[in-house]
Amino acid sequence: MSKLFSPLKIRDVEIKNRIAVSPMCQYSAIEGFPTQWHTVHYGTRAVGGAGMIIQEATSVSPEGRISIGDLGLWNDEQTYVYKKITNFISSRNCVPAIQLAHAGRKASASMGWEKQGSVKIENGGWKTYAPSALAFSDAYSEPLEMTTEDISKVIDDFRNAARRSILAGYKIIELHFAHGYLVSEFLSPLTNLRKDNYGGSFENRCRLAVEITKAVRDVIPEVTPLFVRISSIEWVENGWGIDDSVALTKILKENGIDLIDCSSGGNLNHQKISLAPGYQVPFAEQIKRESSIQTGAVGLLTSPEQCEDILDNNKADLVLLGREMLRNPYWALDAAKTLNADIDYPKQYLRSRL
Repeated sequence: MSKLFSPLKIRDVEIKNRIAVSPMCQYSAIEGFPTQWHTVHYGTRAVGGAGMIIQEATSVSPEGRISIGDLGLWNDEQTYVYKKITNFISSRNCVPAIQLAHAGRKASASMGWEKQGSVKIENGGWKTYAPSALAFSDAYSEPLEMTTEDISKVIDDFRNAARRSILAGYKIIELHFAHGYLVSEFLSPLTNLRKDNYGGSFENRCRLAVEITKAVRDVIPEVTPLFVRISSIEWVENGWGIDDSVALTKILKENGIDLIDCSSGGNLNHQKISLAPGYQVPFAEQIKRESSIQTGAVGLLTSPEQCEDILDNNKADLVLLGREMLRNPYWALDAAKTLNADIDYPKQYLRSRL
């Protein structure tokens, strides 16, 4: 049997196959609320056979949005609008998951298809916050260094957004600790120059990640899986590295994390990434092996054979596809045909199965 199309059970949630749609910002929300675009976008990929869909970075507060077009879960009114999306995803035997995020110094930015940089307050932007007052680049504004009260609010915001996620029908929650957004900024010795309990030592730099994890785990059901996306390495000399990721993973595992979604980079403007098909898979493999935790592999994964090999060789437990799912939302149906896997096909599409 194809490993790609074998089920994966995490806590009490069973994912019908090992194919996940990676969270990808659509920049199409209105005041944090999803629109018809999101309903069709996610619904199409559920019809397309994915086992799990992780909703794009969904901000825990208005100031935590990457852009004005980001989804949000900072109030109860937003919560119930998502039910239409999660109900349909679930109706296709696909697991609806959500990525909760705070963009930190990379917030108040332009849309993904626009020239990258901060949007000024007079043009609809807002003040940004970070562990230290360091701008991401010359195109970004300098953030305010967070006070301990600001940090406490962020933890509360994640806690409240997690509670709302469950009410909204999401079966898995992923915490976004990657790509140079807020928690990633705290983890890195290059962007966290604090002198208090949230800066300096490795333990202190990890403190916010651990406290958010504990806060979220405390308010979601025991049966609900909790994932974390990390930047496994920063691709910058003297920055966060793979050994740091292994050490952090062991701590997070002790505090209720079930799977590490292994991405990389995004925190520093001068990073030098060595792009190649599957270039981040070794990070998932090492973290899985050394931390004894389930991992997800992501990054230029395109072919069924490539994904099958990753799983067959125990390099990861799950594959997450991003750009390939944008190009072909029915990738999973095509992969099943390629690998001769017998899957539940949408009856409306049976005539196309030949």
